[in-house]
Amino acid sequence: MSNPENASHPTDSSVVVLLRCDEYDPARVAETVSRGISMLGGIRQFATPEDRILLKPNLLVGKRPERAVTTHPVVFEAVARCFQEAGATVTYGDSPGFGRIETIARRAGIGAVADALDIPLADFRTGKTVSFPEGHAIKQFEIAVGALEADGIVSLSKLKTHALTRMTGAVKNLFGCIPGMLKGEFHGRLTDVERFSAMLVDLNRLLRPRLHIMDGIVAMEGNGPHNGRPRALRSLLFSTDPVALDAVMCRLVHLEPTLMATEVWGERLGMGRHTRITVIGDAVESLACSEFDVNRKTDFSVHMVHPLISRLMKNYVTPRPVLCAERCIRCGNCVKICPVTPKALDFQDSGETEPPRYNYKQCIRCYCCQEMCPEGAIEVETPLLGRIARRLPL
Repeated sequence: MSNPENASHPTDSSVVVLLRCDEYDPARVAETVSRGISMLGGIRQFATPEDRILLKPNLLVGKRPERAVTTHPVVFEAVARCFQEAGATVTYGDSPGFGRIETIARRAGIGAVADALDIPLADFRTGKTVSFPEGHAIKQFEIAVGALEADGIVSLSKLKTHALTRMTGAVKNLFGCIPGMLKGEFHGRLTDVERFSAMLVDLNRLLRPRLHIMDGIVAMEGNGPHNGRPRALRSLLFSTDPVALDAVMCRLVHLEPTLMATEVWGERLGMGRHTRITVIGDAVESLACSEFDVNRKTDFSVHMVHPLISRLMKNYVTPRPVLCAERCIRCGNCVKICPVTPKALDFQDSGETEPPRYNYKQCIRCYCCQEMCPEGAIEVETPLLGRIARRLPL
């Protein structure tokens, strides 16, 4: 799968550049970013002086860069400078789960970089309806105006684990182009990982970023994408194919790519490849981490059986969010973000004096509550029958 940097590659394969970068030293990151873009044909392949380029980092929540929750500001700066030096007009934006994007960007360190480079924040609060008749799961999206106004998008994803999709990378990073709480509506409508993943692929097919760059210098393992542990992977990845880039991401953490539904749908719908990939730069094996904490188990899916049985089995088989009362600060973020009506978890009759409680019959297993908990008080656990079902031949 890996080729030397100066080797030719088959014309029918997707190219992913994988480069080692040990730390967030600005000079080292800048050199590595410049080299990675050059290996894909150079900056002129992705922007001209007349272009308006939107940088789309991962700005999930406002955490310090060392927490590995967001795209690191040093990576953001290196990419921004490359496009500014090419003469492009650069903006940036994302739509976080909670809070003002200005506050989150400042806490994540990206706001200060953007101010220093005179990069304005694009409009990610206002949405515009866009028809997409070619969509498999979704025929119409509400897209942030700031994304639609750009001539081209450069996606700056963060290599992290994710409870619903196992990993969040290049494909899922575009979900932030849907404004605010509208993202919760997709979880409410697309209540299983297959349909949700197909929607993410449709979104990428609609927006078609020109370039994908992934920050894996320090990744996140465990209870991601918000409350996991930083893990050094010393990697920067570059590609025009988000499916191929995510496949290489999976190889780095010893995860079979086809366990991610976005990989399967991405290739099936012709957006990219998780097979026939040429890696140039550093070999995957030289940077891979077999101890990386990610869900590698083949989950038993209740959708494999009759719908009536599926509904009966869901509470006893499907992984579910579980709240640790000792860590809960009763902020109510989990209740607010829950996309179903009535809520799958609420404060019940106790007001906010006690932690909220789950009604698993209402829970659609979107794990938004786990994703947005600021204290890591919610984790995803598989019920006993689900753990047994994983061992059954399917």
